[in-house]
Amino acid sequence: MFKKLWLLGMVLGTAVSTWAQANKLNLYIWSEYIDPEIVKDFEKKFDCKVTIDVFEDESAMLAKIQGGGAGLYDVVVPPEQVIGTMVSLKLLAPLRHQNIPNLKNLEGRFYNPVYDPGNRYTAAYQWGTMGIYVRQSKDKPVAETWGILFDPKQQAGSFVLIDSHRDSIGAALKYLGYSLNSTDPKQLKQARDLLLDAKKRSLGFESGVGGKNKVLAKGATAAIVYNGDAARGTKEDKDTYFFVPKEGSEIWVDSMVVLAKAPHRDLAEKFINFILDAEVGAKLSNFNQYATPNKAAKPLIAPEDLKNTAIYPTPEILAKLEFLKDPGRQAKLYDEIWTQVKAK
Repeated sequence: MFKKLWLLGMVLGTAVSTWAQANKLNLYIWSEYIDPEIVKDFEKKFDCKVTIDVFEDESAMLAKIQGGGAGLYDVVVPPEQVIGTMVSLKLLAPLRHQNIPNLKNLEGRFYNPVYDPGNRYTAAYQWGTMGIYVRQSKDKPVAETWGILFDPKQQAGSFVLIDSHRDSIGAALKYLGYSLNSTDPKQLKQARDLLLDAKKRSLGFESGVGGKNKVLAKGATAAIVYNGDAARGTKEDKDTYFFVPKEGSEIWVDSMVVLAKAPHRDLAEKFINFILDAEVGAKLSNFNQYATPNKAAKPLIAPEDLKNTAIYPTPEILAKLEFLKDPGRQAKLYDEIWTQVKAK
């Protein structure tokens, strides 16, 4: 009798272990970027467990995946400028569109994007801009220019730079009047020198979330952040606001991808399809204050958010924005410049 109970226990234990392995999703995503209630809803609907790891910089994310994370994570949410690199490194699995019918909910500009023709590997998650989050001055309005960081004469107070090499270098390039995708060595060296000077006068580098939190805590007057971080901050403190500098800035798209060695590919595609549902997509954007790429979700977005130009930029602001592109052979120069900036 004991032997039979022991065997039954072994069988049940194996079954539970197999279920646990099959009903688990490993998500790798930017911090403060998904509503915990959405995760709970997904777990309940698909009888599974979601584990979440976060990153603050796409370079660190890519390094971790290449360093052993390729077989650990199922869904990753990278920015558009690293998609080409991830494809060339064979890190991504093609999306099986028959498993993701909600792809049809994407707006036209996010369906068949230039960085992933036919959405072979990606499904847009959120989109937004980068700019400056600032505490309003009681004495005079803050000039809406990158100069409040890069020009000592215009400095509006203490400030935080963003801990992302393409974003930081891009901001300096835009202030200088160049494209944030410049591959001209002279222009990039000018941007490096500008960043080195700004670093000496700054409080250092933080993630977008970290910079937002420093402004909220009155530890800094200004910070380079992503617009959703700032939009959440302004709801907490009405004396703060966000702007895209007059010289222009960056527009970005983060997408959901499935890793080539994802241990739970089927569940990963169910997760992507779930996020692309109209109600879930609206709940996501209402939570994190970023713009939705989901046309079916748009009617469900909070009306005040749709009117908020920090979240949904006007055509005039959009005209000043650029997408980041893969710098190709000059990627090494960007890396060298960033190493010099962080080391000095």
